[in-house]
Amino acid sequence: MRNYYSADAIRAAEAPLLALQPEGTLMRRAAYGLAGVVAAELRRRTGGIAGRTICAVVGSGDNGGDALWAATFLRRRGVHASAVLLAPDRTHRRALAAFRKAGGRIGETIPATTDLVIDGVVGISGRGALRPHAAAVFAAAGAPVVAVDLPSGIDVHTGAAEGAHVTAAVTVTFGGLKPVHALADCGRVELVDIGLDLPTSDIIGLDAADIADCWPVPGPHDDKYSQGVTGVMAGSATYPGAAILCTGAAVAATSGMVRYAGTAAAEVVSHWPEVIATSDRESAGRVQAWVVGPGLGTDESAAEALRWALQTDLPVLVDADALTLLAAAPELVADRHAPTVLTPHAGEFARLAGAPPGTDRVADTRGLADRLGVTVLLKGNVTVIADSGSNTVYLNPAGQSWAATAGSGDVLSGVIGALLAAGVPAGLAAAAGAFVHARAAHAAAEDPGPAPAPTSAAPILAHLRAALGSVL
Repeated sequence: MRNYYSADAIRAAEAPLLALQPEGTLMRRAAYGLAGVVAAELRRRTGGIAGRTICAVVGSGDNGGDALWAATFLRRRGVHASAVLLAPDRTHRRALAAFRKAGGRIGETIPATTDLVIDGVVGISGRGALRPHAAAVFAAAGAPVVAVDLPSGIDVHTGAAEGAHVTAAVTVTFGGLKPVHALADCGRVELVDIGLDLPTSDIIGLDAADIADCWPVPGPHDDKYSQGVTGVMAGSATYPGAAILCTGAAVAATSGMVRYAGTAAAEVVSHWPEVIATSDRESAGRVQAWVVGPGLGTDESAAEALRWALQTDLPVLVDADALTLLAAAPELVADRHAPTVLTPHAGEFARLAGAPPGTDRVADTRGLADRLGVTVLLKGNVTVIADSGSNTVYLNPAGQSWAATAGSGDVLSGVIGALLAAGVPAGLAAAAGAFVHARAAHAAAEDPGPAPAPTSAAPILAHLRAALGSVL
């Protein structure tokens, strides 16, 4: 599990170490780790470190000190090192003295021969875009950048870049990850342990081991009913494919049973003969959770299907057309006690919330979840999941946008619905479903060759079992 910490939490964890250790010890520990990552990156890119050239772009804060100390350590190992001081009168005094003593040079610009640039302009306390001078320095650079803590110009909490900012190939952070490392493009993120004692955060990301721990796997005494029966109300005469994709994903995600109720019953059974399909919900049989909305339409029969599902005491996932219906009648979820999961993209979020998600997607997702009393999964390259009444937020950075294709959300809904039917808590079900769905999308993009290529919802569904198997 990955924990993402606020700047205040990191500073609070640093305080006892700063009080107990000689001045500068913690900074040099961080800088030594930074130097190690820079050295490894030099070897990866150039084959060695001796005789290579780095340049540190240095601001007035501790990150500037980290960059200078790291450049000093590398200079002692035979690396040519220079520095651009953006605030000469406020540069970290001891780090600058050590850098000069080691033979480091001070310049106005990044030398053309530089192999790697170290971004030590601003740290986790920084706000706003790069100032013009700093932006000009980086704009003229022709070498890849290793950022200290975060790429300068990007907000540490929201990942927003509202103006000039650094584009990093690698970001080296200390003690703990910050939200920016999931929410923004930080390149490859390397975490250096500097001995901080940090609690569990309320913003977390799941890894493969977490998925394996929470995914329902049948035991020796399970049967098809005890593993969870997923009910699906999706598709229409206009959009039968949504029913096929959503129901197929529920089949792939569980070893239990899937029941389909709707106008696409014949099409669903032709693709998934193991599904119990009927044309009306009253005869569908007993289920443990409902998935409502993909391709359902927004007419009165669709609205009645949504009302019917939300009046049950079962978990319900609401997606696509059902979100449009719910935006017009939010009172349908006002008094629900059973888990309710909404899975909007940005446009659907705007209809539900009255405004699109802003720069702080975590706060906006939390706000909508609390306002409606539900679990909200905000789709995007970084999926954000928030639970009503809980401070916990899950972040799932996909690393690419292969899942941004028509019908992909129908697949995701079926996966999460199957987890809800198996009794997985709503927020965890949404986060685990998003993780496996993103992995399936990546696998689909890489099939049949190593060079990723555009994919579509059907291949994502086809790779779902393999993606899950790679985790379990």
